[in-house]
Amino acid sequence: MVPVLATTVLALLAATAAFGLSVDEEPHEAAACAALKTRRGWHTLTDAEKKAYLDAELCLMKTPSTSGIRGARTKFDDFQAAHVLQMEIAHFVGQFLPFHRLFVWAHEQALQNSCGYTGAQPYWDETLDAGAFSKSPILDSILGFGGDGTGPNNCIETGPFANYTNPLGPGYAINDHCIDRQISDAQSAAASPSVVARCMNTTRYLDFWPCVEGGPHGAGHGGIGAQMLNPISSPGDPLFFLHHTWLDRIWAQWQDGDPAARLKDMGGNNRQNLSAMPTGPFPTGGFPGGFPWGTVLPTATGSASQTRTGMPPVGTGAPGGFNMPGMNMTRPADVPEPEVVGDPGNVTTLTHLVYLYGLVQNRTVGELMDTRGFLCYEYD
Repeated sequence: MVPVLATTVLALLAATAAFGLSVDEEPHEAAACAALKTRRGWHTLTDAEKKAYLDAELCLMKTPSTSGIRGARTKFDDFQAAHVLQMEIAHFVGQFLPFHRLFVWAHEQALQNSCGYTGAQPYWDETLDAGAFSKSPILDSILGFGGDGTGPNNCIETGPFANYTNPLGPGYAINDHCIDRQISDAQSAAASPSVVARCMNTTRYLDFWPCVEGGPHGAGHGGIGAQMLNPISSPGDPLFFLHHTWLDRIWAQWQDGDPAARLKDMGGNNRQNLSAMPTGPFPTGGFPGGFPWGTVLPTATGSASQTRTGMPPVGTGAPGGFNMPGMNMTRPADVPEPEVVGDPGNVTTLTHLVYLYGLVQNRTVGELMDTRGFLCYEYD
């Protein structure tokens, strides 16, 4: 069991009380894995398998919310709403990959348990479409996720999700709107095989994680754009889950390269903090404002001599930051600041607790390191 400072737990419980939720201070015992599921790329699925997944997602969009989280109306919204509350401690931090591993797994469980989906969560191998997202078959209007946004609000008008009314976003806003997209082939280029290979060639998590978050991660969000580009409310586009499953696959493959070391390799800061980010050369990413990891930015005196190796904190207004017009990045009064549980300092460890407001049981980062454990899946 994982010890947790009493003050941290009390603060966390107070922060979630407004939503009628509770966050356990300790994880539950992990169940044994009976039979591994194999997650496969979308491009390898049969037409029947694609339709089964799309139908299950549509089912979540019709199933009433059970989370009680701010703004959620459906089970699909539950995941977006949980992401909204956790954004500040789930990005540009050490738990970025473990958090999203549990987040995507929770979505997979909901598809299976609430909507009868019998397959595994598929991923979108974006290396196949890097630099040309607009031509990807995953955007098919019949057996895909619909195409680019159109009109003044960039609403998707094709595909199975064209008529979904999303009540969350952009950012922290609660506002009915369509699923919107602004596809950018240029932004998607950071999903290229060469960028992924550069990440895979690292040997430490402190180098691997920011490489993935800055390159392939930015490519998927920036390449799809609009809702997907908003770091708070991005799960409002169902492509989010296939994108992050692909990132999880990259991590799992990297771990398999040296499992003895990498299934225990964790680190990084617990809160977004530019000065605490790892240093080193990172591949070009696709973040808003043209601010990839490692971009040389002008200093206050105007000289282009400062190389930033991370994103500026949210809301700072720094060049390329996420506090852009229309993104609603300022946390409102009814959204409490998320608390870090299980890690009293600012270094992410294996005892760090990942929590999703009751969508699934809380888990430590240590429990999430091996997909073949209680998570019970592997990749093709």
